[in-house]
Amino acid sequence: MDLRLEFPEPAPAPFLSRRASYPWLVVGTVCIGAFIGQVDASIVQLAMPALEDSFDAPLHAVSWVAVGYVLAYAAALPMFARLAEIGGRKALYLVGFALFGLFSALCGLAPNLPLLILFRILLGASGAALGANSLVILVAAAGPERRGKAVGVMAAAQAVGLSLGPALGGALLAAFGWRAIFWVTVPFALIASALAWLIVPKTKVFAKDARFDALGAALLAPALVALLLAITELPTWGLSAPLFVTALAALILLALFVWREAKAPAPLIHLSLFRVPAFAAGAVGVLVSYGLLYGMLFAMSFALVRGYHDPSYAAGLRLTIVPVALGIVAPFSGALADKRPRLVMLGGMVFCGFAALALTRLLTGAPASLPGVMGALAAFGVGLGLYIAPNNSATLEAAPADQQGIAGGLVNLMRVLGTGVGVAAASAMLGWRLEVIAQAHGRTAGASGPQLLAAVGGALLMLAALAALGAVMAFIRNDPETRQRKASAPSLPPSHEPLARPAT
Repeated sequence: MDLRLEFPEPAPAPFLSRRASYPWLVVGTVCIGAFIGQVDASIVQLAMPALEDSFDAPLHAVSWVAVGYVLAYAAALPMFARLAEIGGRKALYLVGFALFGLFSALCGLAPNLPLLILFRILLGASGAALGANSLVILVAAAGPERRGKAVGVMAAAQAVGLSLGPALGGALLAAFGWRAIFWVTVPFALIASALAWLIVPKTKVFAKDARFDALGAALLAPALVALLLAITELPTWGLSAPLFVTALAALILLALFVWREAKAPAPLIHLSLFRVPAFAAGAVGVLVSYGLLYGMLFAMSFALVRGYHDPSYAAGLRLTIVPVALGIVAPFSGALADKRPRLVMLGGMVFCGFAALALTRLLTGAPASLPGVMGALAAFGVGLGLYIAPNNSATLEAAPADQQGIAGGLVNLMRVLGTGVGVAAASAMLGWRLEVIAQAHGRTAGASGPQLLAAVGGALLMLAALAALGAVMAFIRNDPETRQRKASAPSLPPSHEPLARPAT
């Protein structure tokens, strides 16, 4: 499909665009979006027990409040990235901010669970319109001389948002209830929308090739829906016909999508990069690491609220230790990995795996065990801090030099998919173990504290296995030959501008 379009875009305010500090005004505006995106992603994990109680719904149903957002984000991200290249970035960025605020407010007003899930799906699509454009806008405005510092500022904004989410969510849940966790992002979105209108520059460069892969887009969304549906509903459906049909549909649709992207003249996603072994291993590592992060936040929310009977504000503060430890270690892990990248990443996954295993023993429900639980959560965050930044960097480095932007887009997509897979898998394992241990019919409130903690232990074992997979991905990469692989790697046709590279 050939799309010859150019979205109408307002010019930035002259009294701002003429200022010497104008590039940093653009950077600051983009960082607001990066901040609220990470707050939203982390704040909702703590609300799962409250949503289960409020709607009297089973675990597999309320988990779609988190999974639906990620699913829509992942499905819409490549499409919005391509549309922005063809028609302009600022227009989609403004629309994304406005819709993000609108659907956040509607989430807080939702009268029932199906509508809340629907609004979260629409919120995820709105977030994709921001994510597809934010870093590209930032890098273009900062220019080569400020690029590193600007990306670092954005990474800091994301880290602050991720760290603030659990604590802020716990405080809001305790004071105002679950609706407040969605309303809190509305004022940020409104402020950012106004600033983006006044500050963000108009799009100057458009893709020369205006073709849009409509068939690929039509295959990607149902493929991801079927995949995550099969994972999330496994405890409810069991080994039944609905599960087999859904899993088979996911495999067929994913195969058709891969086939289409290999043939499309202007594909949404350049899958050819996965022929580079080091890139493929690193991309799986990205999925694993973010699956570990959000799977842990999801499972431990139930452990603390249901197993230890923590008030939500206390549970939020305890969960904050994971992203805080990650954020403290991550800046140093890159320097450590310069000489021994494989060793640092292996060490990170060892920390994560042993921390998850230790938690299966430490989660007794007794207050005296909480210091040990906090120590294990800190070790888990340290492990992720040692792994994520070096793995992301090494994955991008494994791509051919002229395809770094495209590689960044794929890394960004794997990060989002990892978030969804981690939550869906943790929910499925927790629900299955609850049924085996307590016959709770998918409701965590139907189990006693010890039964709930034993079920969480099953989810933690799954996370430990995921950490082992991450360690394997770190081990199989061949670092001394990275440059040689890059030189001999297949080059992809530069059919359009690259997708946004995620900040590490």
